[in-house]
Amino acid sequence: MEGDVLSVERVVAAPPAAVFALLADCGRHHEIDGSGTVQGTKAGPSGELGLGSTFGMRMRLGLPYTTSNTVIEFEPDRRIAWQTGVGGFASRFAGGRIWRYELEPAEGGTLVRESWDLSQDKMRGFLRRVAAATTKKNMEKTLERIEELTRA
Repeated sequence: MEGDVLSVERVVAAPPAAVFALLADCGRHHEIDGSGTVQGTKAGPSGELGLGSTFGMRMRLGLPYTTSNTVIEFEPDRRIAWQTGVGGFASRFAGGRIWRYELEPAEGGTLVRESWDLSQDKMRGFLRRVAAATTKKNMEKTLERIEELTRA
């Protein structure tokens, strides 16, 4: 990983609107997650997101935990990004990474680019060293799942 952003991309055989609809529904994020850590939404609103939306996710990486996320970029059928945070005392030491999806019409469907942006994460140095290789593989699995779920 060079710098603070890791990206993977894949052409998905579906129109941008179908891919975006899947990404903008936080209730379906557990279906696309290639890492297996996303377990579902926390109690509260779920469903279609928009700019400024907040949503919580139940996670599990060894032990269960939750995240609070805020949509910081939103351009229908083109781009969506959310910044992940953690609550309570842990927020002093963790949180801030950005998950971004950019969509471009392409021959055969949609070019989907997923980015893991650590530029604002409090643990960016540690994550770059320890998690980048695994995260890249998991992101590639996520793009595979997106293709499976949106196949036209």
